[in-house]
Amino acid sequence: MDAGEGRPQPHLAALVLARGGSKGIPLKNIKLLAGVPLIGWVLRAAIDAGVFHSIWVSTDHDEIEKVAKQFGAQVHRRSPEVSQDSSTSLEAITEFLNHHHEVDIVGNIQATSPCLHPSDLIKVADLIQKEGFDSVFSVVRRHQFRWSEVKKGENKMTEPQNLNPAKRYRRQDWPGELYENGSFYFAKRHLIEKGYLQGGKMAYYEMRAEHSVDIDIDIDWPIAEQRVLSFGYFGKEPLKEVKLLVCSIDGCLTNGRIYVTEDHKEMVSYDYRDIVGIDLLKKRGIQVRLISDRDCSKTLSAMQLGCVAKVSATNKLQVLKDWQEDMGLSWKEVAYLGNEESDVECLKQAGMSAVPADACAAAQKAAGYICKSRGGCGAVREFAEHIFLLLEKVNSARKQLKEISSAEKEMGRNENSRKGNKELMEKE
Repeated sequence: MDAGEGRPQPHLAALVLARGGSKGIPLKNIKLLAGVPLIGWVLRAAIDAGVFHSIWVSTDHDEIEKVAKQFGAQVHRRSPEVSQDSSTSLEAITEFLNHHHEVDIVGNIQATSPCLHPSDLIKVADLIQKEGFDSVFSVVRRHQFRWSEVKKGENKMTEPQNLNPAKRYRRQDWPGELYENGSFYFAKRHLIEKGYLQGGKMAYYEMRAEHSVDIDIDIDWPIAEQRVLSFGYFGKEPLKEVKLLVCSIDGCLTNGRIYVTEDHKEMVSYDYRDIVGIDLLKKRGIQVRLISDRDCSKTLSAMQLGCVAKVSATNKLQVLKDWQEDMGLSWKEVAYLGNEESDVECLKQAGMSAVPADACAAAQKAAGYICKSRGGCGAVREFAEHIFLLLEKVNSARKQLKEISSAEKEMGRNENSRKGNKELMEKE
């Protein structure tokens, strides 16, 4: 209820438009970006913002619907009429509103903005719900000088658009200009029904430049992955340094296949890259332990990995809890790689979790990272590299905090010194 008014609060719905027929990158909206389906990054931010009464994905594709539901969103199946290459966002949003009369405000969030943070969405919700704006959209500040275009064959010179060449600004002396970055457009129903996403009492919301990422073509993908690993939103709890990785043996370290010889001996295969990954983890001070719900002790002995292992585990979560408590770790310091339904609770509990590309649907839904590699084909090595990248992020954050703390202490010392000199001068 609105404070002091006794009226129900307007229904604010987050809406992500995710058509299956992307021309630039096939099924771009669910392509893995840093181990997470692209659409998953913005859905995670929207859910954790806690300001939406409902969160929706509008799609015409079964696989996108499946991923959206895995991340906790509701799905609106859009019609073919608004799923064409020529269809506009406004048409798709209008169709959504025609089917959901309870919605008063739409927060249209672009799936291609993976560095969006809940804090941005919370502030925008306040602008439109508490400050009475009819529409709010995202912008980013850029320091770019613009020149007029001269087309081939035209007999004229280019002209400056936002600068005087004789008095060029230094970057630090110029505030720059605001550009739409397409991350989100919030608008009230009455405005959308008139055919506008921007109008009425308007406001912009300026996003930080490092959070302003838009993916349209393949060449953007590796750049976006690095940006997400540095500036993306990974959940409500801050990242901590991983101290323990627990890996399910069958289907993760191996491909899950068991070969039986004529004399009833079992044989499995593994990828040497995964053994290298385990060695790299150990060298970084991360303990690696293995777990299986069947007795594969002979196989482990033959592999000579030198890892603590628990086989015939009837309750993997209890084993994981025992190891975590014995090592005195918080859950944020535990990583888990699993692939089956028996791994689901462990994946949910661990601070960092992953599954191979061929893991079961329940395990994929519970994991924070989905490997590109299949089980027994490099998934352990891939997850190890993902852990190393996130550890770099943790160490970078620590370094920044240390630098800020040192700067604050130095400022404090300088301030105390100035006060002391002032008091001494007054006494003299």
